[in-house]
Amino acid sequence: MPKPDDLATASAYGGSGWEPRTRSLQEEIGSLWGPCGIASGWGPLTSILLHRPGPELENVEEPGEALMLAPLEPGAIREQHDRMAEAYRAAGVSVHYVEPAELPPPNQMFCADLMVMTPSGAIVGRPASPVRAGEERWVARRLGDLGIPILRTVAGTGVFEGADALWLDQDAVLVGRGLRTNEEGAAQVEATLAELGVQTILVDLPHGSMHLMGEIRIVDRDLAFVRRGRCPWRAVQALERHGFRIRFFPSEEEARRGMAHNFVVLGPRRILMPAGSPRSQAAYEGEGVECLTVPLDHIARAAGGIGCLTAVLARDGA
Repeated sequence: MPKPDDLATASAYGGSGWEPRTRSLQEEIGSLWGPCGIASGWGPLTSILLHRPGPELENVEEPGEALMLAPLEPGAIREQHDRMAEAYRAAGVSVHYVEPAELPPPNQMFCADLMVMTPSGAIVGRPASPVRAGEERWVARRLGDLGIPILRTVAGTGVFEGADALWLDQDAVLVGRGLRTNEEGAAQVEATLAELGVQTILVDLPHGSMHLMGEIRIVDRDLAFVRRGRCPWRAVQALERHGFRIRFFPSEEEARRGMAHNFVVLGPRRILMPAGSPRSQAAYEGEGVECLTVPLDHIARAAGGIGCLTAVLARDGA
């Protein structure tokens, strides 16, 4: 052991053998850290996080108390969730599961609400309802298991759900404030994105809107679909400034009942959407969008769709 007078020359104190860490966090992703990151909502999807619904659904007696729409059939929900996961795998997407260590809350399967990915790692959300409190713990643990950096966990009095964030391009993100994301939660997300050099464009959602995801979906770098009469005007302006052509979802009924707008982009103009919404599918295909479909009617009773179920971990081009 070196004498006290010689400690300054030891590597631990910056002496011979010391090497500074010079790579940025983003540069370490894929080597030190697990592969992750996005910089758009339409780049080829490569990795996602899901929670396969389990025994927690057996305990839902009053759907409204669990933030759901109608009585559930847990077995049918699990079957549809499995078919969705298989469709992702068939499309070349790596599927990871949350796998909580104990019985989670009944909405745990809606993983998109619990985090949002950035080019350098994840921001972990904080759900707005006490019914969902604690779901974020299991997502944070699984991100750690996968070696994915967590840049921030929304804290204090802030609430934020990942479905309220929408990447416009590598430099700008829309964040919706409303029922599920409050002023404090949005401010924390904005501060973290600013550290990455990303602009946050804040928009206020209308009464009766659950998430920004339910009002706007981007399918390619120049094409977005929005809900007629429900998309915030400031969001429309931001989309136009960033070069998007705007089209309206063609059927409010298919959006409300069939979750036809609640899809996930697999790549530019290629989506995975719920089956059984012919008007919506025809409208997407009319814009050159390839539509892969899976049944989702049982899951829709829980007030969510494919987009809600899917936490995006990585897209090519990040």
